Amino acid sequence: MTLKALGKPLFCEALRRIISTLANKNEELQNFLGTVDRTIIGLQDESCKVTSELELEMEKLSSALEEKGVELREAIVEETQRKKLELQKQLSDGKFALLSCEELLEFANQTLSISNEEEFLKAAKEIKERVTMAPAFRLTTRPAVSESMAKYSVDFSMERSALQRLHFLLVPKAPEIDISSCIVCDNIISFTWQPSNDAACATSRPTECYDVEYQKTDVNGWQKPAGETPWEKICDITDTKVTISGLKFDTCFTVVRVRAKNKMAAGEFSEPVTIETRAYNFSFDATTAHVDLKVQGDTVTWEPQGVKSHDPRLKGKENKSSRSATPSPNKTAAIRAGRDRFSGESYTVLGDQDMIGGCHYWEVRPLADWKSLTVGVAYRASLGRFDQLGKSSGSWCLHASQWLQSSLAAKHNNRSKALDFLIPQRIGICCDYDNGDLLFIDIDRLRLLHSFKAKFNQPLVPAFTVWYGGVSIATGLQVPSFMENFLSRTQSLTNLLQ
Repeated sequence: MTLKALGKPLFCEALRRIISTLANKNEELQNFLGTVDRTIIGLQDESCKVTSELELEMEKLSSALEEKGVELREAIVEETQRKKLELQKQLSDGKFALLSCEELLEFANQTLSISNEEEFLKAAKEIKERVTMAPAFRLTTRPAVSESMAKYSVDFSMERSALQRLHFLLVPKAPEIDISSCIVCDNIISFTWQPSNDAACATSRPTECYDVEYQKTDVNGWQKPAGETPWEKICDITDTKVTISGLKFDTCFTVVRVRAKNKMAAGEFSEPVTIETRAYNFSFDATTAHVDLKVQGDTVTWEPQGVKSHDPRLKGKENKSSRSATPSPNKTAAIRAGRDRFSGESYTVLGDQDMIGGCHYWEVRPLADWKSLTVGVAYRASLGRFDQLGKSSGSWCLHASQWLQSSLAAKHNNRSKALDFLIPQRIGICCDYDNGDLLFIDIDRLRLLHSFKAKFNQPLVPAFTVWYGGVSIATGLQVPSFMENFLSRTQSLTNLLQ
């Protein structure tokens, strides 16, 4: 094979690459030209839109000015009419007084020509009486109103100056979040911001409202992660501060940002600020749950697998044929349960996050129609499949029962202490691992139900036992501020059950 024959395939391949490159560039240029054309059309449309808006605003301004002119003209007419009526009344009264005065003057001149003394005295007396009652002497000779209309003089110099400063509305600049004002407490985030001090925006039009957005993340220092979670929004805030409540702190950080809006549009967002929102967040570990417990999200319910005779307390409610058809509960549990699941009468499930230090908090709510429940903490490794909470040295718990009668008790190491409290509807559990404090709080009444003092030396997990009914948990909660009072009380106490 000759060199010339070898070169042709290479040249063909190179030519194909050149053609492909030219085709791509041709497509790129066509797309670019299409983009420019669309931009020109869009620019023209936007220009027409802005012009129309300007004309509309000018018409509104002209209309407002005309309305104000009509109002001012009517005020001038009303004031002129009022003054004119008062002056016309004075003019009428003056003419009447003048006529009366002239008649009296003529009568007085005639009296002077009377020669009879008796008639003269009588006429003089009449003149005196008429002078006393004459309207000419009771009428003021000063105009009731002045001809001046000075108080209706108008001065539009300020308005004229404002109109001369009229310019297009600018998009507001990004505000600046005051980092020192960021407060995180009781699963609430609050912060303030400063509006932009840009002079042009300040003279253009004041900001009408703000939009706040926040996003949860486990990254310290905001960056756009892959598969970015959506921003939560709070819109149309008229103040320069916000409080975000009802949060679940299931990430280590929360990123917040804010933007200003005016009549025209919303501006750019401020620089994001990352706020630490660390809290204890866990779920039920379904792999540990007894087969008769159903874990679904943040709830666990007792749902026997086909028969109620798994629990001897319910056997009396079963008919004989049902009992005879029921396999041994221990055998059934052993068949269906995994190696890590609780079995027998230990209707237990554990949390999936260990506690090895720090202070942690979560809450438990009994669901409707529950009969018996136990909540607390345990060493995961210390519990066997058939162990019940509170009966070992590695578990501390609060037990509540509505079976036959209501009761509440604290349990640890197979010892129980009855508690003289009503069973709460919401139980707060606080575990201060480092100081060895475990507290159970009636949240609705903010009352300490019981506290344990221990020296924790293994990883702890939340633990739950449910028989009939169920419970729900609230996690991702910070240690509430009110817990400081309860924790301070227990620092010097040693519980009798230890």
